[in-house]
Amino acid sequence: MGETIFVLGGCRSGKSRHALALAEDRRGSANYFLATCVAYDEEMKERIRRHQEERGAKWQSVEAPLDLPEAIDRQSDAADVIVVDCLTLWMNNLIMEGQTDKEVYARAEKLKASLERAGCPVFIVSNEVGAGIVPENQLARRFRDLAGFTNQRMAGCADRVIWMVAGIPVIIKG
Repeated sequence: MGETIFVLGGCRSGKSRHALALAEDRRGSANYFLATCVAYDEEMKERIRRHQEERGAKWQSVEAPLDLPEAIDRQSDAADVIVVDCLTLWMNNLIMEGQTDKEVYARAEKLKASLERAGCPVFIVSNEVGAGIVPENQLARRFRDLAGFTNQRMAGCADRVIWMVAGIPVIIKG
């Protein structure tokens, strides 16, 4: 069984960079980056291109905007390491696809099960969205609540949990 390392923090806290740095220590020849982002505009396309360039050819990118648990299942037996970036974009995609809260909860449980089956280390990046103000609209509050639930599920099953604060990793589990 592989180890699960959950790295979360606020926007621009250094969580993706830290997860990749930790994964670099474990990587071999089969290194998978599971990307959940959907590029809806030119700025996001450029951001994705820069991130791919920074990772370089040593990482194989797999687009998994909706089928994240299945992508982990498909890749984990052959992979030396997997990095998932990021969980909150995956949640957003599920919500935008019209999934109900019950369906999103079920997908989070399926993700948890795929992590428990994984045959390689999996690093999961996620945003901590519950430390701010209460959002003013129903959709934003729904997203915050679903992300909070999913982050709790991932932290619960993870071997290690790292909270990134201003580029500084704070180990909160493991």
